[in-house]
Amino acid sequence: MNKKFHILILLIGMLILPKTTYGQVDFNQKPTDDLGNVEDQFQEHFFEALKQQGIENYERAIDALLKCKKLDDKPVVYYQLGKNYNKLKNFGAAEDALKRAVSKEPDNEWYLDELYDVYNQQGDTKKAIRTVKQLVKYHPDYRQDLAELYIKNKDYKDALKLLDELDKEFGISADRDYLRDQIYTLTGRDGDRIENLKERLDSNPENETNYLALIYRFSETGETEKAYETAQKLLEVHPQSKLVHLALYKFYLDKNETEKAIASMKVVLTAPEINADAKTKVLNDFINFVSKNPEYEKDLVDVTALIDENKSFQTLVELAQYYLKLDDKPKALMYFEDALKLEPTNFSVIKDALLLQIDLNQEEKAIAKSEQALELFPGQPILYLINGVAHNKMQHAKKAIKSLETGLDYIIDDPKMEADFYTQLSLAYKLDNNNSKSQTFAKKAAALTNQD
Repeated sequence: MNKKFHILILLIGMLILPKTTYGQVDFNQKPTDDLGNVEDQFQEHFFEALKQQGIENYERAIDALLKCKKLDDKPVVYYQLGKNYNKLKNFGAAEDALKRAVSKEPDNEWYLDELYDVYNQQGDTKKAIRTVKQLVKYHPDYRQDLAELYIKNKDYKDALKLLDELDKEFGISADRDYLRDQIYTLTGRDGDRIENLKERLDSNPENETNYLALIYRFSETGETEKAYETAQKLLEVHPQSKLVHLALYKFYLDKNETEKAIASMKVVLTAPEINADAKTKVLNDFINFVSKNPEYEKDLVDVTALIDENKSFQTLVELAQYYLKLDDKPKALMYFEDALKLEPTNFSVIKDALLLQIDLNQEEKAIAKSEQALELFPGQPILYLINGVAHNKMQHAKKAIKSLETGLDYIIDDPKMEADFYTQLSLAYKLDNNNSKSQTFAKKAAALTNQD
């Protein structure tokens, strides 16, 4: 066998066989197909087709394969034709070629798999189902694909039956649960969804996940008392469960059992196994609760101290807003500044922090921070205003004037902000001993203010 034919067989193996079987192919073994007996002309065209396909020149690959077909219409030629037509989105030709390949070798799963892909790309669910049913004979893994196709085709009963079979055979899986939930949502069968979860719980009462899923579904359907009872059962079975408190704190709040609610929130916020997003939601609820019940602020302070390392950007902003409502500006600024360490380009938080720096007479910090912010947001007039205010407070008249006059150009349909600019310019020119201009800007500010 010549060297070129050795390469040809290698390429056929790479293109036709699945990647997972490369290690199982022995290329020193005598080929089981009959390509070794074809004439050199067929070999030349077939080798050219594989080469062109490898460099994604699918039209040239098809030309070479059509020449092969004239010499010998082997099923592998139709398979390769189908693959190339599929790449070109010529689905009609791809289907015809692959069906011909399948008719010649009905048990070749790779031919069927490519045909399945053609139908999938076209959204032809019925034909895809028919093809996958053939593939299932060779690879049971295709059964989940079949369940997905049943859902697309609204064959929900068949899909659920198949999912039940797979769960029984392989155990519960998140992917299949997602498909099952899709069916329940599409059909509005919340009762069936809950019954399924109850059956799981009855069959495995030690499994924490089964309780949590049932709690969530009861809560979602408004059956809060049943959800609460399920949470209590979970706590009896697993007294050390941390996840159950994600539900319990809400129930306790609704029942005005404040001490228990706070205890549950503390468990959630300090549990390493609970993810940051869930903690953020609970802490935000805690903040909102304390804002309405300020007598529990010490509990909030205690908890936030415990989780300093894990606070998210949103949590820090919520804490800042909470202290802002209490008029505790130093604490609010502290949390805004912490938030900016996580998201340094968040304009809204930059603005809030700068305004607080001005209020707290931190002019040098406000000047430095506003100049940094202007590099990111050169078209935001509020940044020029804050910079100008800070320079005025520092008696830097000329720097204030430069910043304020630049910022004026960026104001669009905002008379109040424009009046603020004129007020600060009047002050800056007065500091610069230019009383004429100071009075001019004072009059402009008054004219805009009087419009209101």
